[in-house]
Amino acid sequence: MTASMSSSESLCLWLALDRLTAADPEHYAIWVLKSPFPSGHVHHDRIWNHTLSQAWQTWQSMFSLRGLPQVPHVPSAYVPQLLLDDSNDMPSSSQTNSYSSRLMQHLGLNLWQWLFDGPVQSSLDHSCGIAQGQSTVMRLRLEVRDPELISVPWEIMQSQPGRPAVALNQQILFSRTTSDVDPLADWGLDNGLRILLVVGHDDNSKADDRAASTLSLEKEAELLKNILESRADSRPGRRVVRQVDVLLQPSPAELVKHLERYRYNVFFYAGHGIPAPDGGLLFLQPNATLNGTELAQVLTRCRVKLAVFNTCWGAQPERSGQQAIPRSSLAEVLLHHGVPAVLAMRDSIADEEALSFIQKFAQALAERKPVDEAVAIARQHLLTLYKFNQPAWTLPVLYMHPDFDGELLTPMPTDITRLPGDSGIGGRANAHNISIREIGGEGKVWPIYRGLMRVGRLPDNDLVIAEPWVSSKHAEIFYRRVAAESAAPTYFLRDFSRYGTYYLSNQGWQQIHRQEIPLASGTQLRFGSSDGCLLEFIVEPPAQT
Repeated sequence: MTASMSSSESLCLWLALDRLTAADPEHYAIWVLKSPFPSGHVHHDRIWNHTLSQAWQTWQSMFSLRGLPQVPHVPSAYVPQLLLDDSNDMPSSSQTNSYSSRLMQHLGLNLWQWLFDGPVQSSLDHSCGIAQGQSTVMRLRLEVRDPELISVPWEIMQSQPGRPAVALNQQILFSRTTSDVDPLADWGLDNGLRILLVVGHDDNSKADDRAASTLSLEKEAELLKNILESRADSRPGRRVVRQVDVLLQPSPAELVKHLERYRYNVFFYAGHGIPAPDGGLLFLQPNATLNGTELAQVLTRCRVKLAVFNTCWGAQPERSGQQAIPRSSLAEVLLHHGVPAVLAMRDSIADEEALSFIQKFAQALAERKPVDEAVAIARQHLLTLYKFNQPAWTLPVLYMHPDFDGELLTPMPTDITRLPGDSGIGGRANAHNISIREIGGEGKVWPIYRGLMRVGRLPDNDLVIAEPWVSSKHAEIFYRRVAAESAAPTYFLRDFSRYGTYYLSNQGWQQIHRQEIPLASGTQLRFGSSDGCLLEFIVEPPAQT
C-alpha cells in the first residue's frame, strides 16, 4: 500500500535561476518551471548589478562567520559599503541594532526586486490570487542552479518595507528545491513522529578530558530528547506520539545498523560538521566521520522522510579556491539522493537559538503541520525571541523534493458536520434516505445531505477518510436529475484523485480515474486503494406514514 507524497494537489510556483554562461558572467536567467495556471510559465533575464553586490557583500561582512567569498564576481580589492542613508560611515556601537535591521531589510528588498521582476512578479501575483480565491496556501519553491548563489540568504526576501520576509509567511510557504532528481518514492503517512537523535562529536570538547566531554554530551542528548518529546498541546485527538531514540557518538557502522533495524521518519543530528565535496563530513566520533553521500544512501534505504542538522554550514557548498563546488552541500546531496526534506543551517548557530527553533519546530510537526509550515512557525518564533536585526531566524534553510508536499503524519480525524433538515434532495419531506455505510469495523453511517457528499482526506470534506492513499479532495457523490427519473433518485460518483476509486461490479472490482459512474444502491466502494476501507452506497425508500 502506498500514499501520495506529491505536491500535485497543492498550489505551487517553482522558480529556477542560473547564470547564462554564454553571455556576460553577471547575466542570469529566471524561469517559472511550475505554475498554478498555464500562462504563468514565464522566462526573464536579469543582470546581477553593482547595488545588489554591495548589499550582499556588506551583509556578509556583518553577519557571516565563514568569511567573504567573492560572490558573484566582485573584485578582490572591493571594500563593502552600503548606502543606507546619506552617510557611508559604519555605525557606532549605539547604532548597531538599527544599522543591522536596516541592512537586513535592504538586502531582502533588493533580492526580491531582482528575482521578482516583470513577468515573474506577474506570475507570482496571479498565483497568490488563485490561492487566496481557493482559501489555501501556496508553495513557493526556489531552485538555485548556480552554486555561487546558494549561500545568498534568499529566505530574507521582502516585497515591501513592513511586509514579512518570504520565509516568515505562512500563506506562501517557502523552500528550496532542485529539478535534477528522480521521482520520489511513495512511503505513505505515519501516525506518529519516530525520531532518531544522533549526538556526535562536539568540536569544543577537550580531548584531554574525556570524562567531562562524555558527561557534557550526555546532558546535551538528554536536553535535546526532552525538547523533542515535549508536548505543548494535550487536547484530545490532537496529541501525537513522539518516540525519540538517542545514539551518543555512535560509530558509522552502529548508526547504519540502528537505522536499518528500526523504522524512523525523522533523523536528527547534533554535533560537529564541516563542508566537503561529498556533502560535508559529520564527526560521529573524534576520529570517525560519515560523509553526506554515505549518509544519504542509508537514509533513503531506510525511508527517512526528514533529516535535520544542528551543525555548522550544512546548507553551504564546499569551495575550491574562489569557486563553489556544485551539489556539494549536505542538504543538496541528501535531496539529490532522494531524501524528501532536509533542514540544515546556512551558518553557525548559537546553542540557545538552535534549541528554541528545534522545540517550536517539533511541536508544529506534532500538530500535524507540513514540514515547510512548521519551519515558518519556528522561524517566526526565533525572530520574536532574537529580533529581526539578528541573523538567527535566517539561518535554517529548508530543501524539499519537488514531489514532496511536506506531510509526515495522517490528518486529524474530523467528524462530519450535519446540516439541518433531512437527507433528501432540496429539503423534501419523506425523501429517500441516502448514505454511505462502513462494511465491517464499527459499521458507521454517513448520511448524504442535500444531494452532495465530498469525499477526501482533508477535514473540510463531508466524508473524511484519513487513509494515506486518499487524496485531499478525492471524489464527489452527487444527485443529478434525469429526464426519465425512476422512483429512486439517481446518484453519480465523480473521481478527482491521484490513485482513483474502486467499485464492485458484476465483473469484479473496477477502477475509475478522473471519471464518473452512476451509483446503484448496494454499490461497494474503496477510495484510493483496493485495500482501502470498504464502504457501501445505500438508497433507502422513505418511511411509510
